[in-house]
Amino acid sequence: MYSLSAAVYDAVYSSKDYAAEAETLARTIGERAPRARTLLDVACGTGKHLAELRRSFDVDGLEIEPEFVSIARARLPGVRIHEGDMTDFDLGRRFDVVTNLFSAIAYVRSVDRLRVAVDAMARHLEPGGLLVVEPFIDREDWVPGGVYSVFVDEPDLKVARVNISPPPEPDGTVVLEMHHVVGRPGGVETFAERHVLGLFGRDEYMDALHAAGLEPEHDPEGLTGRGLFLGLRGP
Repeated sequence: MYSLSAAVYDAVYSSKDYAAEAETLARTIGERAPRARTLLDVACGTGKHLAELRRSFDVDGLEIEPEFVSIARARLPGVRIHEGDMTDFDLGRRFDVVTNLFSAIAYVRSVDRLRVAVDAMARHLEPGGLLVVEPFIDREDWVPGGVYSVFVDEPDLKVARVNISPPPEPDGTVVLEMHHVVGRPGGVETFAERHVLGLFGRDEYMDALHAAGLEPEHDPEGLTGRGLFLGLRGP
């Protein structure tokens, strides 16, 4: 998924306020699971949320992309970063909080795999624990035909990333072709990455949480305006 762009990923998302998001998340957790001490971030990417969340919790990470695993481990020495798939993992322990942030859940693609992933995460919760899932764009809010770009202008790194929002596929996914131009002192490269994402509705997230044995809740604002889906495990 991100094997080509992993080296420039953090630069592309340099405007993302991980510290503010982690602060909001810690407050959300404190309101629902005030005794929480341990946290697993599933699909942790390069570890930038974990770098902030470790101020409040004893953290672990899980990530499927090997390049991201390497970056996260270098960023967070001493933090356990596990390589694995959010739909099929077993770390042999439970956590007070499990998070899945930055719309990573969309990579499960289908409603069936959404349920499998939520169930896998729920199985890693301690009694009284909290699951936090940050969704992708709601199916009803997806607007085809938009053109989007991100530009990085650093002394030794220039990046232009451009994509459009295509119409959904018959199976309910969207296929994003992320076109990159990357310039460094050694030269310029161009490449495209293909990201297949699932579009889900609110009821499908809530149903997945309920099916996993959690008490579901929806926060419509969340960390970035996309909302949060919360699932509390019983004592």
